[in-house]
Amino acid sequence: MPLHPVLTPCPLPRSLTVPAMSSSASKKVLIVEDEPDILQLVKLYVEKEGFRTVSAATGIEGLRQVKQEKPDLVILDLMLPEIDGIEVCKRLRSTPETALLPIIMLTAKAEESDTVVGLELGADDYVTKPFSPKTLVARIKALFRRLERTPDDKQANYRYGDLVMDLARHEVSYKKIEVPLTAKEFGLLEHLLRNPGRVLTRDVLLNTVWGYDYYGTTRTVDVHIRRLKQKLPSLNEAIISVKSLGYKLKERES
Repeated sequence: MPLHPVLTPCPLPRSLTVPAMSSSASKKVLIVEDEPDILQLVKLYVEKEGFRTVSAATGIEGLRQVKQEKPDLVILDLMLPEIDGIEVCKRLRSTPETALLPIIMLTAKAEESDTVVGLELGADDYVTKPFSPKTLVARIKALFRRLERTPDDKQANYRYGDLVMDLARHEVSYKKIEVPLTAKEFGLLEHLLRNPGRVLTRDVLLNTVWGYDYYGTTRTVDVHIRRLKQKLPSLNEAIISVKSLGYKLKERES
């Protein structure tokens, strides 16, 4: 079995029983992790925030739990027995029922290429081991906030040619045909549509769309932009890469 780097746990509070927040109590998180110590640590911190948890120790078991438990989010270790996290992510994204299920990957690998593969397959975010459980919980909350955010009264939808984003319904359509987007893809497109013509740096996009102060590779943005263009080919020429800075959405002529 592959070895993980040692995870140094943060000191746990004397009591882990806290009142569950109503917004968290209805959310179920599946933790797929084969290291018992890491699994228990993540489970404690996630439950402390009021989320319900289920767990699995192998890739096959993780897929089975997704089908049986129907979680709202999956924390998925990259290195797992039987089938690895990459394959699990691939199968979840290729199944209509789980194509948009939020996924946060845990990776012990130092190579950026492994992380990029996971993002290419549709993972919404990733955390590199060793990690702070509080950081992982913050990213879970940020992802749920993105999914649950209600639009302001000033703007209910955006239109860019034949592309329409309906914030209230959390839907994107092109020529009246709905295009399924993950939470991060939706948030990224929304921010581009909100700021046509403006150069948005990768750091700004990470902090705005991912919902936390991000320290790490900005390759995450590049991968999500590429996925967005694959799903919406009409944006291939519209989203412009600005060398060494970030991206901007070309303004449409009136």
